[in-house]
This record gives sequence, structure tokens and C-alpha cells, in this order.
Amino acid sequence: MCGIVGIVGHSYVNQGIYDALTVLQHRGQDAAGIVTCDGDRLYLRKDNGMVRDVFRTRHMRRLVGNMGIGHVRYPTAGSSSSAEAQPFYVNSPYGITLAHNGNLTNAEALAEHIFRADLRHINTTSDSEVLLNVFAHELQSRGKLQPEPDDIFDAVAAVHERVEGAYAVVAMITGYGILAFRDPHGIRPVCFGRKDTPQGPEYMVASESVALSSLGFHIVRDLAPGEAIYISAEGEMFTRQCAKDASLHPCIFEQVYLARPDSIIDGISVYKARLRMGEKLAEKVEREWPDHDIDVVIPIPDTSRTSALQMANHLGVKYREGFIKNRYIGRTFIMPGQQQRKKSVRQKLNAIELEFQGKNVLLVDDSIVRGTTCNEIIQMAREAGAKKVYFASAAPAVKYPNVYGIDMPAAKELIAHDRTTDDICELIGADRLIYQDLEDLVETCREGNPTVESFDTSVFNGEYLAGNITAEYLAGLEARRNDAAKGGSDKTQALADNEIIDLHNTN
Repeated sequence: MCGIVGIVGHSYVNQGIYDALTVLQHRGQDAAGIVTCDGDRLYLRKDNGMVRDVFRTRHMRRLVGNMGIGHVRYPTAGSSSSAEAQPFYVNSPYGITLAHNGNLTNAEALAEHIFRADLRHINTTSDSEVLLNVFAHELQSRGKLQPEPDDIFDAVAAVHERVEGAYAVVAMITGYGILAFRDPHGIRPVCFGRKDTPQGPEYMVASESVALSSLGFHIVRDLAPGEAIYISAEGEMFTRQCAKDASLHPCIFEQVYLARPDSIIDGISVYKARLRMGEKLAEKVEREWPDHDIDVVIPIPDTSRTSALQMANHLGVKYREGFIKNRYIGRTFIMPGQQQRKKSVRQKLNAIELEFQGKNVLLVDDSIVRGTTCNEIIQMAREAGAKKVYFASAAPAVKYPNVYGIDMPAAKELIAHDRTTDDICELIGADRLIYQDLEDLVETCREGNPTVESFDTSVFNGEYLAGNITAEYLAGLEARRNDAAKGGSDKTQALADNEIIDLHNTN
């Protein structure tokens, strides 16, 4: 889960990219980067931290140019080294920068092949750098001094042939234009928009529609699976389907948790989907627990509010805000280490005691991943005076790791892996636990866009659509993602990350 953005305009785009990245900050809090192009020069700033911390006035002043791309990142393999902050750069051909959301499931094999066959060096453990070099090699193999749109699309088609997994990509070719493309299954989201100005049209691509609308761009549409869009530096737009047998299978966890509620992804309003999740969950409570004694429904802020409100309305019980959130604490399920996550919950939320005292409380969350957060929250509810504490998840039980760019941990760290609902209920300390049914979750999302063929639901059912996902692959993923690995240090550092870089004239 990362956020990407690209803008081609008629004036400097640095502020627009910065503003878009702040809107997409929920997609990555580990690192941020912007690269702009002015003529044949690139200007880059990237580092660890939130957008507001990475970019100061001195950096923004030097990020000149009428086109650029940006990225917010969180690590999916445990590394927080600034060397892996994006965008990445390669000088040949033309000078290409690239940012990426997703995960390549054959990254190791690709990296080996790039080194032995393409004679390209990979300097980090990031699969985004692998993807950049695959694309650069394919574009260079066209043998053109000046690339045409068809050359670029042919290179993207070759990337689809070589690369496996999920990826939404934005890239910039120095002096020529900006390119965006999406994997053939459409797992990770990307959309584009247009703004008409007196100087002519401006174009923007981003992970979520809310980034476009917040900058005044008219949302044109999502990129289709396997499709690429190229916008020249002069503002001409070209699109082409670059993949064989492409079909849409978007990640359903975008609707559950990842995306902002004011986004529309693949024609589905995230807000309305979450309303329907609450409706379906309430229907399950009525069906399986008709004599419930719930006094009040309380959401765990922020993502579950929409579902919890609709659930309370349907059940005819009170809805109350029982927790106050400290907005300066990051998302806990992506924090490295159980102890850090546990400590963060207490810093992140504070209970309003009068909403709990003597009541049977139904707490609603968007999902349960490790169980650390909900265990602490249930304990907080009891300490605040709740008589009984029930817990509901707007998503089904998360039983399997995600291999497509979400840092859901090793299977053994998932509380639902190889456990029953009763086991989980006891572990988190709840009096009762209610999970959404997978069929109901799919129905709530497909109702927003019936043309979606199916969703990627692999974290719930272990069915992986893209890549050759074997037991050996999952074992290797577990070794890289477990908490012990995340507690280690990455010695790789890049001096280039610390300041703005004029890639033609460093000073």
C-alpha cells in the first residue's frame, strides 16, 4: 500500500504534487518523494518521514518544472531505509524516474535476470527498482533516439510479459512526458483526470480519485487492467491496452480499509460500500443473535465509522463516539514490532468513560489483522466501565498474508490463521465476536459496480490471482515480513536521500 501521483501542467507542479501526497498520506507514512522535470533536468527530493516533514520551503523552491511524479511509501518487507524511498532513477535510456504501488511476486528472479542478461545493477531490495530497470531495458531495446508513444506502449507490453504480481506505476521520461500503467488484473488502483486551463489541458494520475478532485481535476476514469496512459510534456494524451487477457480483479481491502471513504475506486464509492458493509453485518447479527442485548454501537476510529453508523441504524440501537483519537499517531497494523503497536494503541485512543459505564457495548472495527489493537481496545472499554464488550469486524477473518503490496504479516502473526472464531474471541478478550461473511462483503462492493468480474480476496480465502504463489514463496515472504525481521536494521543508506538532487548537476 503506497500512494502515487503524476502531473503534467503548464506551470510548476511541485505544489500540486505535494498537496496530492498529503491527501494520499494514509497510503504510506514511512517515506515520501517528489521528482520534477524542467526541460532536460530532473530535480529530486525524497527521504523517510511524513510529507510535511520531508519537504521544507528550501526543497520546494528547487523542485522546478511543469511535470513531475510523487510517492508516499510504507515498507512491505520490513525495511525503513531511506535508500528505498521513491521515486527511483535510472539514467539510461533518456533518464527515467518511477514510483510504484504494489508488489512483484517474481522480483528475485527478475533481479537475477536483469543482472545476468540485461547487465543492469540493482542497488536496493525494492521491487520498484527492479520494475524500473525492466521497463528501462525494454524501452532501450526499441533503439530510438527519441521515443514515440508506440515505443513506450510496446515497452509496457513487454513489462507485462515479464513481470508478475500487482502494480500501479507512474513514471517520467526526462523531457518527454509521464507514463502510468496498471497490472493486467487491476489489483492495485490508479485513475486519471483532466483540468482545462487557458493554456490548454493539464493531466493528473493518482492512486485515488480524491487526490484528483482535491486539486480541481475532473475525474476521467480508472485505468483499465493492463492499460497504459502516456501524457507528453506538451499535454497530448495517448492510451493503449498493453496486456493480453486482461481482466478486472481489484483488491477488496481497498474498500474495507485502505482507501479514503471519499474516493471512488473502479466505479465503486468507498463510502457507500462501507455503508452496505454495516447493513450486511447488522443483518447477520439479527439472523444469528436475534435476542442480542447491545446497548450502544461504538466505532473504532476512523475507518469503521461508516459501517458502525449504518449497523446501529439498522439494529435500532444508539450510536456513540466512545474513543477520541490522537491524529498524530500512525496506522498501527503497519508499525514494526508487537510492543510498538501495543504501546501505540494507548497513545492513539482515549476512552470517554460515560459512554461505556454499565453498558453492553458493541465495538466495530474495519478488520482484525494481528489482534493486538482490538485486544487493547477491549481492555480499555472494560476499564472505562463497560458491562459487556462485543466486537464486530466489517471484514471477514484475515487468515492469509497479502502478496500484492499490503504489509499484512506472516501467516503465523495473523490472529485468525488456523483459529476458529471462538478461539479469536477468547484471545482478544471479547464477550462475543462477529465477522462479516465473505459472500456478503463481495456483494456490498459489487453492488457499486456490477461489471467487476471478481475481487482479489486472497487475505480471506488464500486464493491468489496473480503470480505463481507457492508454499516456498510464502515461506520466504514470512521470513522477510515477520516481526523479528522488522526489528533489524538496514545498513544500506543513500546519501542522495538527504537533500534535493539536481540529477544533472549535483550541488
